[in-house]
Formats: sequence, structure tokens, C-alpha cells
Amino acid sequence: MLKTYQPKQKEVKRSWHLIDAKGQILGRLATKVATLLMGKQKATYSTHMDSGDNVVVINAELINVTGNKASQKVYQSHSGYPGGFKEVSFEKMSKLHPARIIEFAVKGMLPDNRLQSDRMTRLHVTKGLKHKYGNNF
Repeated sequence: MLKTYQPKQKEVKRSWHLIDAKGQILGRLATKVATLLMGKQKATYSTHMDSGDNVVVINAELINVTGNKASQKVYQSHSGYPGGFKEVSFEKMSKLHPARIIEFAVKGMLPDNRLQSDRMTRLHVTKGLKHKYGNNF
């Protein structure tokens, strides 16, 4: 009788991917990055185990969005205190914290489970071309 192979956490080999966000559409880039972080491109992918790769995204400030999202999209947060509701427009966020735009989009593409935070720690988004992970490629 044949037995199904179950991958083990210590057998996971993580590689590094460098993605340039210049001119790419936010949602399409986020799905590619989320797929790499989950490890769905690997033959040993398993839903209960973190087998994804490390991803470095450069040129975060040069990301594009389609339609009127550049002027209409709003990021909302709440501090937990009364009156702590905050809204930041896409235009303001792209000037102040362009890396957060990609991080929020990728986090929304990942499943909401116990592996989400571990996967997000392997996402490294930088503004501009310079990053500190050059020796890993």
C-alpha cells in the first residue's frame, strides 16, 4: 500500500525572492507575494505548516492602483479608545509610509490563522532600491 508523504517543518527549504513593485498593480502584486509567503508554489505545500519563502519588495513608493482608488481609497484603524477612529487616504499613506500599503494588501490576501504572523515576518518591503538582504539571494 502506498502512503501519502507528509512534509516536516525541519525539511522546509526557504529561498529568497526579490520583487520590484515599480509600475505593478497593488492587488496583483499582493497575490503573487502572498502565494510565495505561503509556499503554494512548492510541491511540499501543506495547509497546516509554514513552508513559504522570504520575499523582499523594493520600490514600494512606485506601486500603481487601478481606477479611482488613488483618490478614493481610505485606510481605517481604531486605537481602542473612545474617539480613536482614524482614517488615512491612499495618497497620504503613499507619501508617509509606502511600505505599509503593500503590507496591508498582502496581509489581506493571507489566511487569517495562526500562521499569518509568521508569514508576515518573512515579508520585507522597502522604499527605493536599497535593502539589507542582498547577501541572501
